[in-house]
Amino acid sequence: MDFMTDRDVQKYLEDGYVVLDGLLTSQECDELRQRMAEIVDHMDVPEHCRTTFSTYDQQHKEQGSSDYFITSGDKIIFYFLHLQIFLLLALHAYEPLLKKVTHSPKVQGIAKKLGLVRPVILQSMYIFKQPGIGGEVTPHQDATFLYTEPLGRVMGLWIALEDATVDNGCLWFIPGSHNSGISRRMVRTPKGTVPLTAFIGRQKNYEEEKLVAAPVKKGAIVLIHGEVVHRSAENTSKDSRHVYAFHIMESQDTRWSPDNWLQPTEELPFPPLYSK
Repeated sequence: MDFMTDRDVQKYLEDGYVVLDGLLTSQECDELRQRMAEIVDHMDVPEHCRTTFSTYDQQHKEQGSSDYFITSGDKIIFYFLHLQIFLLLALHAYEPLLKKVTHSPKVQGIAKKLGLVRPVILQSMYIFKQPGIGGEVTPHQDATFLYTEPLGRVMGLWIALEDATVDNGCLWFIPGSHNSGISRRMVRTPKGTVPLTAFIGRQKNYEEEKLVAAPVKKGAIVLIHGEVVHRSAENTSKDSRHVYAFHIMESQDTRWSPDNWLQPTEELPFPPLYSK
C-alpha cells in the first residue's frame, strides 16, 4: 500500500497542502533531534554572520551578513528568522541521518505518487521554535523566494520532530490559495549593491479568518505547495517545536530563475531526489 493515498493526492491538489501521519517513528525523530543538538554544540557563529531573515521584509544592511545569507545554499549555516527562530541549511547534503530521511523510500514514493519525473532537492532546513520565545512566521508563499517558470513546480516537505500544536506554533494555511498565483518575488539585486536581495511586487493582505490550523503529530509530514499561503504563530507554550524541512522541484521542463537568492553551485548542484 502506498504511503500517500489517492485521497491524499486529491486533498493536496485541491487545498495546496496535506498532512500525512507516520513518516518517521518516534525513535527516528529523537535521533534527529539529538544529532542537531550535537551540531549546535560544536558550531561557532561569528557575530557579523548572525543574519536575520524575514518572510515579510529583507533588511541586510551589512555586506558581511548579506554575503553569508546569499552564499548559504551549499553550506550548513545558522540564520535567524523573525529574530527568534534559527535554522541550519544544506543538511540534506552533509548529514547522513538527514540525507537518509530526505531520500527515504516514503519520500520518494510521495514524489512518484504526485507524478514527479525528475525532482531535485533545492534546500533543507532544521527549524528550532523554542518554548515561549519562538516567533511568528507571517503569511507567505514559498514561490516568492523559490521562483520557477512555470509556477507550481516547487513543494515543501515539513517533518514534525515533535508534536506541532496550536499553542507551540503549528502551520496555518489558506486552503486553495495556491490557485491565485503570487504577488511578489524576492530577487538578487545588481552586483555590487547592498542589500543583495530585494522584493519586487507587493505583499497581499490576507484575511486572518481564512487561515486554517494544521496541528500534526510527531513524525508526520506536511506537503506544502509552493504557492499556498501559510504561516506559523508564536510558540506560547512550554514545549519546543522542532522541524526538519526541505524543498523539492520538478526539474523536467522547468526553468529555475537566475534571480532567485538560492543558486546551485559546483560544490552542491541541486541533487536528484531519486538517487540513493
